[in-house]
Amino acid sequence: MRNSSTFPTASTLLQERYRSNEKDLSEPWDETISLLLSHRSIRSYLPKALPPGTVETLVAAAQSASTSSNLQTWSVIAVEDPERKARLSVLAGSQKHIVEAPLFLVWIADLSLLQSIAESMKVAVESLNYVEYLIMAVVDATLAAQNAFIALESLGLGGVYIGAIRNNTQLVATELGLPSKAFPVFGLTVGFPDPSIVTDIKPRLPQAAVLHREQYTAAGIPAAVAEYDGLMRQFQAKQKLEIVDWSRQAVDRIRLLTGRDHLAEDLHKLGFPLR
Repeated sequence: MRNSSTFPTASTLLQERYRSNEKDLSEPWDETISLLLSHRSIRSYLPKALPPGTVETLVAAAQSASTSSNLQTWSVIAVEDPERKARLSVLAGSQKHIVEAPLFLVWIADLSLLQSIAESMKVAVESLNYVEYLIMAVVDATLAAQNAFIALESLGLGGVYIGAIRNNTQLVATELGLPSKAFPVFGLTVGFPDPSIVTDIKPRLPQAAVLHREQYTAAGIPAAVAEYDGLMRQFQAKQKLEIVDWSRQAVDRIRLLTGRDHLAEDLHKLGFPLR
């Protein structure tokens, strides 16, 4: 369980998150904001089981997130079986932390429940075949997952999102027994962080690159990106990583889509016509 004494000061957290003299945000401030700014991805875990009731607590937190029209168009698969985690790890690029974490949560954009309710009432529904409802379900699943993530961090646990679960969506769907109109959006590993592996808070873009007032304005973005490139080079050097500008990494990443370029076809096969 985290308490206020475990969090650095506001000024320390702001310095770690931005690595620059960002506007003083020490007021308003509370422990929840401290928890949010303390976030970091955890990929190394202790070989320690989670306390009983952890899954149910995280799902309760997830279900407390906002949901469009109270339709609750998401579900989650809690995977603890080592062999199933191993198979899912292979489907997601053989990421070892999926195997090592005691719990792997797979978040589902799930329209199957609404479909089944409509069928039980013998009501034909067309809306679920449109892109809007898939977007709604993905948003619902994401909001729910982030609530769960904040909850697990408040309990002293750590995790990391696994977007590579979308590399092989049909095989993942088969492994998890998903019905039609259910799409695995991402995974989330959960476990006790290994204290021997020190993970720093990764700096984010300056607010000048993401915060717009009244209307979108791009005037300050080039300078903010240049500043961030420099901050990331410093971070990479400290972490003994390859030193390369964030802007170059980002452009290289978006130049070609590999591994998930068949996602539209997969979605059709999973029951999403996407009109």
